[in-house]
Amino acid sequence: MPFKFSVLASGSTGNSLYIETEQRRLLIDCGLSGKKMIELLGQIDRRPEDIDAILVTHEHSDHIKGLGVFARRFHTPVYANQKTWHAMSSGIGEIPTEQKFDFEANTTRDFSDLSVESFSVSHDAADPMFFVVHQGEKQLTLATDLGYVSAHIKGLIHNSDAYVMEANHDTEMLMMGRYPWSVKRRILGDTGHISNEESGVALTEVFGDHTKQIYLAHLSKDNNMKELARMSVGQHLERLGLKLGREIGLYDTDPDHSTKLTAV
Repeated sequence: MPFKFSVLASGSTGNSLYIETEQRRLLIDCGLSGKKMIELLGQIDRRPEDIDAILVTHEHSDHIKGLGVFARRFHTPVYANQKTWHAMSSGIGEIPTEQKFDFEANTTRDFSDLSVESFSVSHDAADPMFFVVHQGEKQLTLATDLGYVSAHIKGLIHNSDAYVMEANHDTEMLMMGRYPWSVKRRILGDTGHISNEESGVALTEVFGDHTKQIYLAHLSKDNNMKELARMSVGQHLERLGLKLGREIGLYDTDPDHSTKLTAV
């Protein structure tokens, strides 16, 4: 079985990524209700009881909303760093000790035929981290909730076969929108989220000859649109001389529907 993935959901209201190989089936984050998580897995013909582990990026509710319910119901092991375990304890309820595992930022853990590398990001959470998932020569990067994309992160995620990359907001929509200035300042700050423009620039700097798929993720429901994100990021990629739809696929994600289960 090839290394496959599906963005089960992505956006302001909830986030989860599914990954599978012949030997392992993982979730990264479980940010929707337990009922919705089951529905999303069903959209790609997968069963929740077959999930081998859930990896947690950080404690914000759009990443852990269904975690406690899911883990208890299906006896799923959960991996998070110690600061995140502490920060999310009141939000997920009690999880049996035998299901709780530490996975610290800037370390690597093996899950049978998968190797998962965590990296710290700048975001307003206790100890937020995201992941580069490796199987053989194949590499998938999940990078959302980024205040900015540091040179270190760019080096770490360079030339991935597939990216699930944040394109949170259109800056003009955000500035003209209804959010109070304090919230706008948080989103625009170094511990907030990156814009379509920032995402496009970062992707041109990490793109390599292995890169074939980019999924635009964590779009704000109030301050972005799929078409706008795709256009903005696409313009940057086309400046590299890339032919979208032929040399590289640029795809939407959705807060309510899973993407097609796709090989890396």
